[in-house]
Parts: sequence; C-alpha cells; structure tokens
Amino acid sequence: MRELMVVFCGNEISLGLMLGSWLFWTAVGSGIAGRFAREPRRLMAGLEALVALTLPATILAVRASRAALATVPGESLGPGPMLLGSLATLSLFCVLSGALFAAGSRLYGDDVATSTGSVYLLEALGSAAGGILAGLVLVRYVAPLEIALGLGLLNLLAAASLVMRSRLARGAAMGALAGIAVLLALPFGIPRLEAVSLERFWRGFHLVADRNSVYGNLAVVRTDGVSSLYENGLDLFNVPDPAAAEEAVHYALLEHPWPRSLLLIGGGVNGSLAEALKHASLERIDYVELDPAILDLFPIRNDPRVHVHVTDGRLFLKTTASTFDVIIVNLPDPQTAQLNRFYTLEFFREAARKLTGSGVLALRLTAAEDYISPELAAFLRSIYKTLRAVFPEVTAIPGENVLFFGARRKGVLAAGSEELLARLRARRLKTSYVREYYIPFRMMPDRMADLDRQIEPRPETPVNRDFAPVAYYFDVALWSSRFNHGYRDLFGAMAGVDFRWLAAGLGALLLVLAAKKRRPRTAAACCTAAMGFTLIGLEMLLLLAFQAIYGYVYQQLAVIIAAFMAGMALGSWLALRAPARGGIRSLAFL
Repeated sequence: MRELMVVFCGNEISLGLMLGSWLFWTAVGSGIAGRFAREPRRLMAGLEALVALTLPATILAVRASRAALATVPGESLGPGPMLLGSLATLSLFCVLSGALFAAGSRLYGDDVATSTGSVYLLEALGSAAGGILAGLVLVRYVAPLEIALGLGLLNLLAAASLVMRSRLARGAAMGALAGIAVLLALPFGIPRLEAVSLERFWRGFHLVADRNSVYGNLAVVRTDGVSSLYENGLDLFNVPDPAAAEEAVHYALLEHPWPRSLLLIGGGVNGSLAEALKHASLERIDYVELDPAILDLFPIRNDPRVHVHVTDGRLFLKTTASTFDVIIVNLPDPQTAQLNRFYTLEFFREAARKLTGSGVLALRLTAAEDYISPELAAFLRSIYKTLRAVFPEVTAIPGENVLFFGARRKGVLAAGSEELLARLRARRLKTSYVREYYIPFRMMPDRMADLDRQIEPRPETPVNRDFAPVAYYFDVALWSSRFNHGYRDLFGAMAGVDFRWLAAGLGALLLVLAAKKRRPRTAAACCTAAMGFTLIGLEMLLLLAFQAIYGYVYQQLAVIIAAFMAGMALGSWLALRAPARGGIRSLAFL
C-alpha cells in the first residue's frame, strides 16, 4: 500500500481502491480454491512457494505500473488508472493469498465451521503481528524488496515443512534457502534490482536520491540543473526556485507594517528561508519541517535568527508559547488529507490564537492568471469562506497562484499596491520577482475586483473542517476534471448523496433478508457481506481520521491495520469459545 501511494502521488482516496482491489482478488482466490481444492497439504505447499515468488514481483509490478499508466513522466493519475493499476498489480498475489485461506481451512480439520473460524483467527493474529513488525521496525531500516525477500524465504520454509517429512531434508532445504538469501543480499542481487526498479519508476529524470522516511517516500530528481523533491510521488518544491521562494514570503511580510517574528511552516529549503532573512526587522524565525530527512537532503545555512523545529506544524502551534507577527503556510495545495489539515477552520483558529494583535496569516493556492473554472472557483470559495470565519480582514491577490491573507484586526493589510511598494522601498529589499513593475500588475483594481467576484462565498459554500474536509473534496474534483469530465460528474453525483438515506435503505434491505428464517444461508450471506462493507468503510474512515488529526498515516499505516486485525482476532477467538447456538437470531443481533 505504501508503494502504491507513491505511484498515486500520496492521494489517500487511493487507499480505498487498493483495499477494494485487495479484497476482490482475495475473494476470487478463496472461491476458486474452496471449490476445487484437493490434497490440501500439497496445495498449501505449492501456494506458499508461489507466494514467495510473487511477493517481490508485486513490488516490481507496482513500480513499473506508473510507466505503463502515465504517458508523461511525473504525470498525476486519475481515478480510472488508479483502480486499473491496483487491480492489475495486486491480482496475482491476492488470488494466491485467498487460495491459501481456503487450502488452510481444508488442511486444518474436518469440521468446516470450526476450521474456517480457527484459520481466520490465526490469519488475523498473523496480520496484526506482521503489521506491527513492519510498521515499527522493517519499513524504517530495510528496503521494500529486501523485506519481500525475507518474507518469501519464510513462505518457502513453510512449504518445505509441509512436503518434506524427514528432518534431514528440511535441514538441507533451510541451508539452501539461507545460501540463496546471502547471495541475493550481495550488491549484484536485491540492492541492484532495487536501484534498477527505482530508475525505471523515475524514467525521464535523473534520480539523485531515494529514501523511505517514516513520513513518506522521498525522491530527489534533477533536470537541467534543478533538483525537485517528491514526497510519495507528489512534487513538494524545486531547488533553486527563486520566483516561488520570493512569492512565498515577501508578499506576506510586506502585508505586515513591521514584522519582528515569523513562523514558516514547510518549504524553507527551496530558498524561502533565505528570502525571509532579507527582512532586517525580523528578530526571530521559527521554521517547522515535519520530516528530518528533508533537512538531511537539503541542508539549510546556519543563522542565529533561525530556529528549526522538526515536528508537525499543527502540533508546534498547539504547544508553543510564542506568538508571531506573521505565519506563512508554505505547503502544496490540499491535494491530500495530510495537507488539508493546514487549510481548515480548526487550523486557522489555532493560528489566530498564536498571532500578535496586528498579526497576519498567509497562504497560497494554485489558480490561473486568466480563467477560473467552476471547479477551481468552488475550491477557492471554500478556503475564502473558511478564512473569513476566523479573520475579520481577508484579502486575496490574483495570479498564477492566489495569495490569501488574513489579519487579526481590520486596517492591518495593505490598502493597495502603492502601500506594498512603499514598504518594499523602505526595507531596501533586493528582489528579482517581487518588484515595483510586477506588484502593481498583480494588484490592478480590476483584477482584484474580478477575483473577489469569482470567489465570493455563496450561501451553500461549505466551510473546510478537519472532519468535513470539503476543500480536499473540491481539490480532488478539480484534479479529476483535468483527466475526464465524467469524473467531475461522478464526484458531483456522489456529493449529492445523503448518507443517512443510503444507510437507512441498506439497513432496511438487510433486515428483510435476515428475517427470512426459511432461507438461513441467504440471510447469513447478506449479513456477512454487510459486515464486510461496514468494516472496509470503517477502516477507510479510521485511516482518513488519523491523517486529519496527526498527518502521518504513511508512517502508521501498517500499525493501524495491525490494531484493526488484532480486534478481529479477539472477536474470532471469543466467538469460537462461545457455544454454537442462537442461529439466525445471534447473527441478526451481531
């Protein structure tokens, strides 16, 4: 799932497509093996051996899928290619995994009900243990293909133990597998394969570095002397990028009459921090970066005024006792639930509490110089309305990126371009892009008025919140409309569905089917399917909620799923211990 998140540019909606694809193919494999399984011991051994081979092959297929699905290097993939990529890359491994469950149930015992429940319990326990081990240890210190190699060897050992009866034969098999592992661990083995697969993934770019940190996969690619940092496949920033660096900080600092303290959240290593230091009035700059690996890849220069904090930006805001004249959110658009956390009502309130009386919050969002589409307008209106719910004075400056500013009190923000130019000259700033011939163009009265008209919130415009991330939805709708207008219509139709009526209709249908005592098999099948529907929906909500609160689901993905499976194992264990009675009534109650 972590590898697929990189292919799909960190979009958490893809998690649902991955889980759905995973369970679909698992069901197919379980159904096939359950109907045609013969000689379960040999079948189990054969499946274990095939799983050992498909584990690294699946990771290589995931990395190769981007080249197959994207026509241009670095292209974002739409919902259709996401689903197709998940179904294609997970098919073989998940079919084998599902077949293993059926074969294991046949091998475990003659009583189908008890053996199936026991195997489910064991599988859930194994999933929980594997998730904890992977999430807390393996993914931090071991490359993905090396993890697949180790797991593959374990599966081969299990296969050998099933078909080899003598201790000598099993010992010989273990020795042979250990020798193979040593050979594959040498530089010409798995490490070389890892490097080749990553180069293939970043075809068209020169891959300088690739690192799996606890917060995401980081890749640095270089093109024509410019280095670009990608996190989970999403372009964070370019180095050097003087235009973006100047725009990110100078407009915000010029909007404040005389800033002494600055909080910069993200993006400081692309030159923004150096640009902020040009303001002689600044006595202290607090720079917050979540991932320490970014600072290792792009070291920043030492300056006594700069204080670096390696932590989550929202956590820093909650815990710091400092207040700031200017807070700059220098992050990409809310293309993911992780990024959306910095564009919500709750975050704006936290930021407002940490601003001085004349403090200013600044952020920027991708827009367009001339034409603002309906999807883009809906997205910008949501952010604008959310800002105005917190700050008494809010203004927006048009351009390729719309710059938003919110002030703690009215009368702080500059009245027009002349006031900004006066502050620019007074501070003697040497800039190349935020200059006297460009500021008036961006802030022409007719351009400012036209932007205000297009992004003026409507009565139905929703406020973006942590647990109602509508800006994330609007950005996904905007992103999907770039691929196909059908996606836009689909997202629009989904947004119009009242979940309460949907849940009520499905619940009524389930009650009718479960009440048919003469057809217990149908009732049991419907209840089981409904539970699967509920569980996968709950799991998605938990993952998104964790991302909304903490912002690093990539780090804890395996651990969250492990906790989920541990609860499933506990429920299975309790059910197996309970006496078999109650039938349909017990099922309906559950």
